[in-house]
Amino acid sequence: MFGSLALVADGLHMSTHASALLIAALAYTYSRRHANDARFGFGTGKLGDLAGFTSAIVLAMIALLIGYEAVARLLSPVQISFNEAIPIAVVGLLVNLASAWLLSDGDHHGHSHVQADGGHEDGIQCIETAYGTATVEVFEDGVPPRFRLHFERKARAHVAIIETVRPDGRRQIFSFADRGAYLESVDAIPEPHEFKAYLRLDAAEHELVFVEREHDGHDSEHHDHHHATAHRDNNMRAAFVHVAADAAVSVLAITGLVLASHFGWIWMDPAAGIAGALVIANWSYGLLRDTGGILLDMNPDRHLTEKVRKTIEIDGDRLADLHLWRLGPGHLGAIVSVVTRKPRDVAFYRARLGHFSWLSHVTIEVQRHADVYFNSMVSD
Repeated sequence: MFGSLALVADGLHMSTHASALLIAALAYTYSRRHANDARFGFGTGKLGDLAGFTSAIVLAMIALLIGYEAVARLLSPVQISFNEAIPIAVVGLLVNLASAWLLSDGDHHGHSHVQADGGHEDGIQCIETAYGTATVEVFEDGVPPRFRLHFERKARAHVAIIETVRPDGRRQIFSFADRGAYLESVDAIPEPHEFKAYLRLDAAEHELVFVEREHDGHDSEHHDHHHATAHRDNNMRAAFVHVAADAAVSVLAITGLVLASHFGWIWMDPAAGIAGALVIANWSYGLLRDTGGILLDMNPDRHLTEKVRKTIEIDGDRLADLHLWRLGPGHLGAIVSVVTRKPRDVAFYRARLGHFSWLSHVTIEVQRHADVYFNSMVSD
């Protein structure tokens, strides 16, 4: 109506993120409904990655469409009604920023250097309570370490207290303050972070164990990468990328329109459209690469593979075969084939791998060294 390609690109992309959010919502609904369906041999965790892959294809198609139209406008300029187009672009930016802010809480979480036995490696433990699933974490991302308590449902316990018991017998009680999205302990947690914790929710008590995870800068870097690959929710990420791309295109649209209005540079409007198409294409490529790799069962992190290998290959044992792949956010599957000279069974190696909380499905094969040698001679 007002002749601005940048505004058309912004509106076109905004209209598609509604469908992207619908895809994400349907993926969560379907995967939850069929979580226990025996037809899904490894669960429905990859459905979110499939939804993310679909959203990435839609993004790529939009980038191509905007780029094509921008080139056409550069060759044949169109008159623009700046007084109407600029305010609409500003309103679009505000809507996108609000959407991105709402979605960012589900896509980004603080990281902790504490490992929780029986929970996730980033210090977060999930427990079943009368108020649904609750998560307890030691949060210290740029702030003094404190307990944070999240509830799955809006209903919360009236009384929440954590009592820590350290190896030397020292005890400390932490009360909580309501921070809106979560409960946070009033007092900071002193070092070291190695203790038993008793969480009391009203009349119920839950026991947790936190262990300090030793690492240097190299391990920390790989731990962050592991969190990105094994724990990232690509379904939520796809939804967030859509609205973030919308916001970027809105900024480019406003910039192009303002420059074209003040200096008469009509070419700035299609140029902003081309820049927006490149931004969308870049994010689409990253999402396609990551989700496609998961759908094709690529190794999520070679560092994790080496950690499993080093755990098995001690005391003369050897790995004959190892496959590691992602089942869903925070869950990996593994097939392990071990060659050993000693009378060890599958339970022995399953216990050895037990401290890897992200291994949700493990298949183990144990071969005696003599059997392997005999089979090799027959094969030769």
